[in-house]
Amino acid sequence: MIPESFTQLQRAYASGRTRSLAWRRAQLDALRRMIAEHCQDFITAEAADLGKPAAETVLMELNLIAAEARFVRNHLERWTRRHYQPMPWSLQPAQGWTIAEPKGVVLIIAPWNYPVLLALEPLADAIAAGNAVCVKPSELAPNTSKLLAELVPQYLDQEAVTVVEGGPRETGILLDSPFDHIFYTGGERVGKIVMTAAAKHLTPVTLELGGKSPCFVDDTVDLNVAARRIAWGKFSNAGQTCVAPDYVLATADVAEALARRIAVAVTEFYGEDPETSKDYGRIVNDRHFERLLNLLPVGTAPPQEPGSPLIKAASAVGAAAEMVGRRINAGLDALISRKTQQNSDTMDPAGRLVCGGVVNRETRYIAPTVLLGTQPDAPVMQEEIFGPILPILVVEDADAAIRFINSRPRPLAAYVFSNRRSVRLAFERRTSSGSLGYSLTLAQLLSSRLPFGGIGASGMGAYHGRAGFETFSHIKTVVAKPVWPDTLRLIYPPMNQLKSKLIKLL
Repeated sequence: MIPESFTQLQRAYASGRTRSLAWRRAQLDALRRMIAEHCQDFITAEAADLGKPAAETVLMELNLIAAEARFVRNHLERWTRRHYQPMPWSLQPAQGWTIAEPKGVVLIIAPWNYPVLLALEPLADAIAAGNAVCVKPSELAPNTSKLLAELVPQYLDQEAVTVVEGGPRETGILLDSPFDHIFYTGGERVGKIVMTAAAKHLTPVTLELGGKSPCFVDDTVDLNVAARRIAWGKFSNAGQTCVAPDYVLATADVAEALARRIAVAVTEFYGEDPETSKDYGRIVNDRHFERLLNLLPVGTAPPQEPGSPLIKAASAVGAAAEMVGRRINAGLDALISRKTQQNSDTMDPAGRLVCGGVVNRETRYIAPTVLLGTQPDAPVMQEEIFGPILPILVVEDADAAIRFINSRPRPLAAYVFSNRRSVRLAFERRTSSGSLGYSLTLAQLLSSRLPFGGIGASGMGAYHGRAGFETFSHIKTVVAKPVWPDTLRLIYPPMNQLKSKLIKLL
């Protein structure tokens, strides 16, 4: 089935139909219609797969796809025309220009965390560039994958755009095919597999990976605003966002206050009990749920303040931790363990629980969790968290934060909350990341005019808008020189003294 689909895509591309600007515009218009006419279907599918709130699906996925399709459609004529460049005077008379031509048949492998956005936004860019496209949705979001497989053939050219469902086996078969470009969004481990498979065919790849995206905060900013923006960026989609702040580096004079303000922001966003909020999501599957439980601290309990609700900490704990069974919901047999405060001399390196820690295995719920005083060697600092756990590390100053960031693999994003121009410039000039945000989070995802991509372990290549169009295009150089006058006769062999002087002059 997959080889036949690939062959059909090759035939469609070879026919030349995808190169037509009219075809590209028609497909992009159809993509927007699909989003508009099936908005509720996508909301329902993502709620089933991820427990994702409707507003998040619309604002962070469907609206962005529609905006991208509209943006690239409106710029197609300008991007596809010849772009003339001056030629050296020694070659005159001559002309040179570049044109963007499609790469051919391309493969898009989408992840589960934003299963519609990260399948259809690169699809819009690939169509705009004139390619035939195979989209492989994530099997970890099965309802969304099924919906894409049903809708895409109804709206787009079935011979030039196809959806292949399945798991690792099907992905492996796809990677054995000689695609002309592979676009992968996901984790570093699978990214290496994709790149290895692509090397067999010398296929170019775009890898949109992730990493531990840092966030620095000092005493010059409004901590209330900073806390809200950090909380929004971190806990949207239950923390399952590749550019979410993974951890915070805060100076000692603001770390405690910032942690408490983030806890307040969580209550503002999701109420006293986020589990009952219609605006808060769930963890995608049991494997990721258990992985996140192991990152929570052992032997910690939230601080108790007058008027504040009791915050329960739940996780699998070590033998030293005291176990207290508590029913999560009435009528359920599932129990959660409550971590108790231990002596400060044995404080868990993950830090002190400021808020959150509540879990529900049956619904894969983990409350927005803030940890204060996390140590660099804590398990929560050894991998990308990709969940609603926010460690806060205390650093001496911006220089210490920069040294810490530079000692680790380059992240997909970095965020700086400081009003000092010198601090901002220091992060801009001395750190390397896929993107950098001052006093806001996630914004680099929202503009079609800004390229989005990683560097090093966080990925390679970029997309969105023109960057996406060029990712799926080959920018071909063309040169032309009239046959008369044939000025090249001045440098043809055999050489003589006059020609040698002329070459030296040139």
